[in-house]
Amino acid sequence: MPDRAATTLERIESFLPERTVRVDELAESLGLRRAEAGVFRKIYGLDELRFDPGNTLFDLALPPARRALEALPEGARVRYVVYAHTIQTLAPPDLDPARMIRDALGLHDAEAFAVSQQACVSSLGAIDAVAELLRAEAGESNGPDGPSRAYALMVTGERAFSPTVQLIPNTAVMADAGAACLLTVGGPGDIVRSYLTRTLGEYAAGLRLTKEETREYGAVYAQALAGVMRGAVAEAGLDFSDIEMIIPHNVNLISWRGVIKEMGLDPGRVFLENVPRYSHCYASDNFVNYVTLRDSGRLVDGADYLFVSVGLGATLGAMVVRHRRR
Repeated sequence: MPDRAATTLERIESFLPERTVRVDELAESLGLRRAEAGVFRKIYGLDELRFDPGNTLFDLALPPARRALEALPEGARVRYVVYAHTIQTLAPPDLDPARMIRDALGLHDAEAFAVSQQACVSSLGAIDAVAELLRAEAGESNGPDGPSRAYALMVTGERAFSPTVQLIPNTAVMADAGAACLLTVGGPGDIVRSYLTRTLGEYAAGLRLTKEETREYGAVYAQALAGVMRGAVAEAGLDFSDIEMIIPHNVNLISWRGVIKEMGLDPGRVFLENVPRYSHCYASDNFVNYVTLRDSGRLVDGADYLFVSVGLGATLGAMVVRHRRR
């Protein structure tokens, strides 16, 4: 039996727009020459992506959130709605997307807020933060009769609304997607066994790094991310051989090959099939990939998985999750 204070992920869902485009089709709008678009396809492994300019962020965020809420037990309440996003400014200053998502879901009594300071790692960080709030509130109510009935809903979903936020030069082409995770403390869902982050603040400029700083970051990236991954596994009390599969962010194939080489991993232990199909979907990647594995029957009951993500700025994050089939 898990510790009643453990964070448990009760339902994870994702959403991808139907409209599919090739990287080549976006080259002109992104200011890429044909040869540069070819590099993204042949070297970075980014071929297709879901991209629909007609969608709003709510079109991406609300469908998976509604499906995740179907797992909410009768009589339980959602105490928090947390919207995790990468782009700092997504709406005019008089609009609060987190509250708008909460209200659209009919969760008017929930407290709503956003997390974005860790860029694409913000979704993992939001789970960790809101679980601490649930634990603090549970207190004595998490006693012999079972865990608190309070839940939280973590939601992602943001659009590549301009070339400026869609292209990370020499790295990724961003795509549209949304995801949601219903979580609680001490529930029957997947158990979060550890969470570890490291921020390399010297690269905080992100897209505004100089060429020299970009080269320096590229030189330390694989080793630094490998360290965070190993640290999260050790914090969970496991060896890396205990990890069934790494569920990564979809930044590109070449950077993951560097990490795989650094760690001496079997490439088959890193789920990279969605990189050429969906590209990098901001803070949604880990959950899109989880749902792909789950819906194809490839998650093993009782096995441990490692979610890994990296955000501009530069934050590296890893979370160990034990899957429990329900």
